[in-house]
Amino acid sequence: MKKADIFEFYRRLAEINPSPETELESINIYTLLVAVVLSAQATDAGVNKATRALFAKVRDPKAMVDLGLDELKTHIRTIGLFNTKAKNVIALSQQLIDNFDGEVPTDRDQLQSLPGVGRKTANVVLNVALGAETFPVDTHVFRVSNRTGLAKGKTVMAVETILERQTPQPFRTHAHHWLILHGRYTCKARTPECWRCPVIDLCAFNPKSLEPIKKTA
Repeated sequence: MKKADIFEFYRRLAEINPSPETELESINIYTLLVAVVLSAQATDAGVNKATRALFAKVRDPKAMVDLGLDELKTHIRTIGLFNTKAKNVIALSQQLIDNFDGEVPTDRDQLQSLPGVGRKTANVVLNVALGAETFPVDTHVFRVSNRTGLAKGKTVMAVETILERQTPQPFRTHAHHWLILHGRYTCKARTPECWRCPVIDLCAFNPKSLEPIKKTA
């Protein structure tokens, strides 16, 4: 995608949604970190449903450790891979207490040193909590970037690198949110809804889906 088209691509998405936000619910940077860890291979809606009662009780690492592994599992058992995720959340909470005085670090490498926290999770926390210009690449961002031609790459890291290099101001802070939401609600995995896409003329995907699929009785 040409430089001018990249600018126009983001401009149109920004015009539709000037201040996009994560759909994950959280209370502070710690609960955001927990929510993002839990969201791996799960929907935001499913995570939110599980964490509302949890975050009413737990808002910091000490409270999570005090809650304990078994009780945490009862809160999040509707989320995929909940056993592994529960162990990671307890472990990262303990590490926050032991190594960071109970505070969530704001350095990406330090965040990635925590159990269950990869580069994407660290990037999301830094972006959402601190407004850092990071480019987390989930399945939606990866698909939209490749399908449209915005940032074609064979790996998540390749796509992130291209987005970081080619995304212009003033769109850098919110870029990944626009791409996620576009992928979630318009540029869907199975059948992209091209007939209502605001960037259809800028997109490299072919053949485009030019009318809704009619449901048969």
